[in-house]
Amino acid sequence: MLEVDPSVQEGIKWNAPSFRTSEYFATTHLRAKSGLSVVLHLGAKVRQLPSGGVAIEDPTKLLKWLGKDRAMVEFASAEKFNDARAAFQAVLRQWVQYI
Repeated sequence: MLEVDPSVQEGIKWNAPSFRTSEYFATTHLRAKSGLSVVLHLGAKVRQLPSGGVAIEDPTKLLKWLGKDRAMVEFASAEKFNDARAAFQAVLRQWVQYI
């Protein structure tokens, strides 16, 4: 996540490792029983969005949309994460543009 943009910083938000620029945008989901889950969001407060919500190109279908302004990405293993790393970073580069 830190490689996506020089303004990305690590922190703890909602009792979980999280990432931010001017606002938090990604929070790890520590309750997952296996693998790695990351919730992508636009911070704690609801924002005005374009009528279609957040528009992200996701050709590999990593995102599971939870709402117009949040999505989850799940990787079953470190190997699956490494295989999808470039696609995940491409999604994150687009996501931080909304922050």
